[in-house]
Amino acid sequence: MAYGILYDFLMGQTIEAFKYFGAHFVKQEVMQDILVPLKKDPTKSKKSKAKVMVEGVVFRLYAPAADDVSIIGDFNNWNTSVHKMNKVDECGVWEIFIPGLHNYAFYKYHFKNANGDYVDKADPYAFFSEYRPGSCSRLFNVEGFIWHDRPFLDSRTRNFDAPVSIYEMHLGSWKGKIDGRNLSYEEIADYLIPYVKELGFTHIEIMPICQYPFDGSWGYQATSFYSVDSRYGNPMQLMSFIDRLHQAGLGVILDFAPVHFATDPWALAKYDGTCLYEYSNEHMYNSWGSLNFDLGKDPVRSFLMSAMNFFIEYFHFDGIRCDAISNVVYWDGNKANGENVGATEFIKRLNGKIHIVHNDVMMIAEDSTDFSGVTKPTERNGLGFDYKWDLGWMNDTLDYYGLDPVYKKYDHNKITFSMAYFFSENFMLPLSHDEVVHGKGTILNKMWGDYDQHFYLIRNLYAYQFAHPGKKLNFMGNELASWDEWNETKSISWELKKFPKHDSVSRLIRDLNLIYKAEDALHVEEYNPVHFDWLMVDNSSDSVFAFERRVGNSHIIAVFNMTSNYYENYDIGFTRKGLYEEILNTDKDVYGGSNAYNGVPIHTTEPGCDGKPYKLTIKLAGFAACYFKYIDE
Repeated sequence: MAYGILYDFLMGQTIEAFKYFGAHFVKQEVMQDILVPLKKDPTKSKKSKAKVMVEGVVFRLYAPAADDVSIIGDFNNWNTSVHKMNKVDECGVWEIFIPGLHNYAFYKYHFKNANGDYVDKADPYAFFSEYRPGSCSRLFNVEGFIWHDRPFLDSRTRNFDAPVSIYEMHLGSWKGKIDGRNLSYEEIADYLIPYVKELGFTHIEIMPICQYPFDGSWGYQATSFYSVDSRYGNPMQLMSFIDRLHQAGLGVILDFAPVHFATDPWALAKYDGTCLYEYSNEHMYNSWGSLNFDLGKDPVRSFLMSAMNFFIEYFHFDGIRCDAISNVVYWDGNKANGENVGATEFIKRLNGKIHIVHNDVMMIAEDSTDFSGVTKPTERNGLGFDYKWDLGWMNDTLDYYGLDPVYKKYDHNKITFSMAYFFSENFMLPLSHDEVVHGKGTILNKMWGDYDQHFYLIRNLYAYQFAHPGKKLNFMGNELASWDEWNETKSISWELKKFPKHDSVSRLIRDLNLIYKAEDALHVEEYNPVHFDWLMVDNSSDSVFAFERRVGNSHIIAVFNMTSNYYENYDIGFTRKGLYEEILNTDKDVYGGSNAYNGVPIHTTEPGCDGKPYKLTIKLAGFAACYFKYIDE
């Protein structure tokens, strides 16, 4: 088995490299001195050699250009001559078994690199790492956790016809520090589970938790791609975190950065004195100042595919969100530089292999390009992702909501354009952490107008996001209508819950999630264009939009007034005759509005308008968003 994994590793074909490389607790036969009683005089004994089974740790390292390799750690007083490793394969694999070791022991590899310099390096496959500013790997036995989430896993799918509403979060700044320390994974779960369940989200997405040294990188510049972030605890504590979320019916998605890694000299950079993990040419560094993985190298492919699979297998993650795919598909993320074929082949291989083994796990691309086929199956020459973030929708939508209503008619297409391309990919609609940092303002800040108008518009925006086809994602704090940009060093603004205007936005998010989950029209076959139709698309003079979502007998109409104009009677053309009930209106007082809503079910009438056979005449408040549900003929 070990040889098979090694061969596949070298060929870039394994997603199980972690089962071979790294530090593993095992039982192994070793020759030891034992005392054997003498036959003539059993009271006396003599020394003899015998094979005995002992518990210990087997270390394996891939470092082709290394020489004179040893393990150093607190268990041998960092002595480079005590535990010399053996080269067990000419491809560059080093191995040693050390008996009697225990969890949390500190260690590094010490060796002479290709330049003739002796260096101390962390284990690329370590399952646990020292918290910054320390840089050591630490032993940890990841086997044996007792899970309680089998019912959840048995019903898990990739959710193509299911509601997906994701609460994106940064673990360290969701609640912030208490008494100067980070909350543990388990402590966060205590607060997180009831809160997110109450708001109606279906999934949590946690920003990267592979070990990283610089807090300000938010985890996107990692040093140890198999190490659970020790800021919040050990691997078993993360397993407990996910186990409890699953028992509560919540899925968990891991944000993972397969494009680049931190430059710290004790980590992956120039690992054995050669560019073992990074490019050796002008593509070595990127605009973030970090090192790009050479995704054309087969061992690098195996390393990264296996890392993602490790988190799926051992931690039961329900999805992987791959960061910065634009920097994968094009050289340096620039379309003008052409496709990076080695990197796109890696992505196809990754998604193909993950889906073969885990056909119920979502693979999600954060991709800002127009590269074709990101969510097409690999057998149709696509990249094989299940979903792609629609960053075009996000940019156009936020730009539009920031416009003075007087000028919105000139940018009418910023709302309509998304549906011109939407069915080309399986899109997800993100209002993510990237939109609320670095001077961009919060979602609330981006809205046009005075204090009150900001709240009217943000309610309209969230109703638009949930009515629009596509899975949903919101960053923590969006539900609070925060005025303050996200800062990884402090908690989100929980004090806003005390203010009715902010708390009412949370109430709206909850109700939108409930409607989204309850109505098939809003999530079943949403990537099939036959289930979407514009009812009012060209009314730029009023800046009013309306569309319908329909699957079977589930039929939802969404209407959006993008100006402050109030209409006592506004006609919307309908395709289906019947009785319609208003199930949501963002102008209701429970959401902080003026209560200009349609209180009773409304019949369509004839003749219709806007080329439709019927019309519905509704009350439409300024900046209001309304959902109408078909209830009877």
